[in-house]
Amino acid sequence: MAAEQKQEEVEVIHSWSAPRSLSTSLMYAFAQRDDIEVLDEPLYGTFLNVSGVERPYREDVLSKMECDGNKVVKEIVYGPGGKKYRFCKHIAKERVPGLPNDLLQKGKHFILIQNPLDILPSFDEVVPPLFLELGLGELVSIYSELCAMGKPPPVIDAVDLQQNPEATLRGLCQDLDIPFQDAMLRQVETFFEAKTFQSIHWLFLQWEAGPKPIDGIWAPWWYKSVHNSTGFAPRRKYPRPFPFSFYDLLEQSLPFYNLLRRHVKQTSYLLTPPLPVPENEKLLAWVGDEIVTRENAKVSVFDSIVQGGDGVWEGLRVYNGKIFKLEEHLDRMFDSAKALAFNNVPTRDEIKEAIFRTLNANGMFDNTHIRLTLTRGKKVTSGMSPAFNRYGCTLIVLPEWKPPVYDNLSGITLVTATTRRNSPNNLDSKIHHNNLLNNILAKVEGNNANADDAIMLDKDGYVSETNATNIFLVKKGHVLTPHADYCLPGITRATVMELVVKEKFVLEERRISLSELHTADEVFSSFSIECISRNNLKIRN
Repeated sequence: MAAEQKQEEVEVIHSWSAPRSLSTSLMYAFAQRDDIEVLDEPLYGTFLNVSGVERPYREDVLSKMECDGNKVVKEIVYGPGGKKYRFCKHIAKERVPGLPNDLLQKGKHFILIQNPLDILPSFDEVVPPLFLELGLGELVSIYSELCAMGKPPPVIDAVDLQQNPEATLRGLCQDLDIPFQDAMLRQVETFFEAKTFQSIHWLFLQWEAGPKPIDGIWAPWWYKSVHNSTGFAPRRKYPRPFPFSFYDLLEQSLPFYNLLRRHVKQTSYLLTPPLPVPENEKLLAWVGDEIVTRENAKVSVFDSIVQGGDGVWEGLRVYNGKIFKLEEHLDRMFDSAKALAFNNVPTRDEIKEAIFRTLNANGMFDNTHIRLTLTRGKKVTSGMSPAFNRYGCTLIVLPEWKPPVYDNLSGITLVTATTRRNSPNNLDSKIHHNNLLNNILAKVEGNNANADDAIMLDKDGYVSETNATNIFLVKKGHVLTPHADYCLPGITRATVMELVVKEKFVLEERRISLSELHTADEVFSSFSIECISRNNLKIRN
């Protein structure tokens, strides 16, 4: 009775993957444990029976394996066992309709993925390369269903198994809440030989080369490379040439792989940083002519914005359901696009529609900043010439929940940058372009000085603006701001100037020296992200 009770306590671990994803190697690693038994694709017979697909070993499988899905799940997968754990290797496409819900609801599950770029070159050796044969869509479905059940499965990438098998297997065991065993890895032990004063390395293989008793009937067709291995071989430094007859299949498959790849636990230095506003983790953006998710908000590597920073942009702010100075911002965008000789520019109504649709889709009607970008568009080949831009402009609407950037209570600290503001002789700041290296270099200086921003001077040493904002100073009741010769003639700047005149203050637009800024009664800045930033300004040289 005790033995029977022990058998019924078997805990099932399910591995779900696409073909050619090191799933058999992983099965061999688990098979080295002393507390686990393994099943190689127990659903294969059911899959062949239901799908009717042809295989060179089809009749052999159908005659020797249980093909009733209900019996497979209840009696084989979850039947009694002689060890504590049972490892079931599954290929995702084998989860055919009609299988019992227990298959996913019970046991521990994890997802093993492999880049289709590495799968497809050898995939057609046994079966034709079809999207359904890869099963990446079903793999995503399995992941989604498990998440909906409240049990999101760990996801591991085959490339991590190749590059760092120990860390990957230890992490997987931790996620599955099972103890790690050294037997899962190959061991190298070093002994010191006294006579020769040399170290001798004894290599203990992770598994023996050749076929295994646990292999499925299909092993002679699929397992040739793994039978030649004795462990997780390092990834090839350079991939084999890709068969471009599979290019369309690669395009179909990569989005599914990339979706799952985002859920791989990162153990390298490239950890996902926390977002300043966590709510922005899930947002919708407009790219080109459609609304996409945050992770899919991308432009082509052939786009001019990538090739040369060739685009124009506006920063918009949403207050209580209205966009501040929208028409003025669009006027400037169209002027900038005209100055750069953009062709096939979207109409004002088309841009507005994209903005409003994106805001509505996100439910963003207040406390929102929009980065509105118009690039020259995609090129037919890489290169600088606008003659290569034959697809029309690319429109990007990126809305974010964004509180004020600056501290308006205690003020901000500015440092004077050595980087001078662009001259109209070089690149006119009246064009609101995306080539922001001039500003970025000044911002780098500010960051290095632990300042909030940096003051930029013109070529003659007069104050122009900060790296991100227009600047104003107050002295003896007069409000002063630099000429818009070097600085951007900001829309919020123009609004401030109108208000100064309306309130009957004296407005002076002129050259301002750095010493005047140092001795001002008050300094403040303006920009569209938060309109006016009240500064108790601290200025350092």
